[in-house]
Amino acid sequence: MKVFVVYARENWITDVLYKEWVENNRDIHTTDIGEADTIWILSNYIIHKIPREILETKRVITTIHHITPWKVDTQRGLLYKYVNSVTDIFHSICDKTTEWMKTFGFTKPIITIPFWNNEHLWKDIRVDRKTLGLPDDAYLVGSFQRDTEGAGIPQGIYEPKLEKGPDIFIEVIRLLKGRETNLQVVLTGRCRQYVMNHLDRMGVRYHYFQMCHQELMNQLYNTLDLYVVASRVEGGPRAINEAALTRTPLYTTDVGIAPYICHPMSFFDMNTAVTVLSCKTDTEWNYKQVMKYSIANHMKKFNETVFGD
Repeated sequence: MKVFVVYARENWITDVLYKEWVENNRDIHTTDIGEADTIWILSNYIIHKIPREILETKRVITTIHHITPWKVDTQRGLLYKYVNSVTDIFHSICDKTTEWMKTFGFTKPIITIPFWNNEHLWKDIRVDRKTLGLPDDAYLVGSFQRDTEGAGIPQGIYEPKLEKGPDIFIEVIRLLKGRETNLQVVLTGRCRQYVMNHLDRMGVRYHYFQMCHQELMNQLYNTLDLYVVASRVEGGPRAINEAALTRTPLYTTDVGIAPYICHPMSFFDMNTAVTVLSCKTDTEWNYKQVMKYSIANHMKKFNETVFGD
């Protein structure tokens, strides 16, 4: 079996997944689409990179990361219809995505299995906060994602990216601020204007690192007292894996891969943010769970499940 992989080439998660998969599967990977038995589309929105006449001559496996139900308009519905017509097998990365796929008319077989995690990159290490300009005496809460629709400040856009739950995150910070002394927020990622704007209004200090390389991100996780996932819809997010591998305390909504990784007491209700005050963390539980999906423990199972043989 030979697999040709189509990925975004946009400095997005598919680029990372492609690199990690190729490094560990050189025996079945090919860069010659003519030689391939299988074409693996790493995200449905890039399926147009390969002409239909080629797709129809191969076995096509398409990964669906997540579906945001309120964004399924006519245009996206047509994309899903096309993807369904040229795909032989779908790969979904979590049960919740699989449920939405069935709701929106995906009729081909669906294999549900999470991606692997790179245990060699994300590690529990000692970090001196001062070297990163972070205060020793603060209770640091992390959020490493985007939260604003569009391109943000240049266009003056401050609409929240609702699937990421930035409005929920702000409410969680308001609640935790009443419990924790000197609470401050650590942010990374593009398009954080919505959260920064609301933190300014609340008088909560934040530290913004914008786009970080992986080594710095790993250090930042290790400075945190808490990481919060406040999303409404996710396939992952990858932050759950990263927080678990770095043994970072984590509170999360019930989205994406969270049920696979996170301790049951770490969940709060996205519709009732005050439930976050009842959350408890268990970093050892999370670490033990996430290591089940490490490259060493999960890659072979992933390949056997998705590609067969």
